[in-house]
Amino acid sequence: MPDERRVGYLEGLVRELCERGLVARVVRSRSGPAFCRVVNPEAASLSENVMCAPAPGGTDQPPWYFWWSWGEPMHAVDDPCGAAVKVARVLEAHRD
Repeated sequence: MPDERRVGYLEGLVRELCERGLVARVVRSRSGPAFCRVVNPEAASLSENVMCAPAPGGTDQPPWYFWWSWGEPMHAVDDPCGAAVKVARVLEAHRD
């Protein structure tokens, strides 16, 4: 059940990212949990893997978050639009 929940949150994030012109998809792996692969199509070297998991802790119902690939919490899953804004900002191509 947790993976279905995870995929649902990630699919919501994918929709928001695609609305911002990024290429995003949910990747399901046999060796680990699903994650969201995001690429800036204008600069393919700008990419990120966004994870989704509950916050660590001792509560029965810990809140779920989107996580950066380096393990830092990014944004609560109940606001995929806010999370997409953060990802889009990080993957923005800067022109000199």
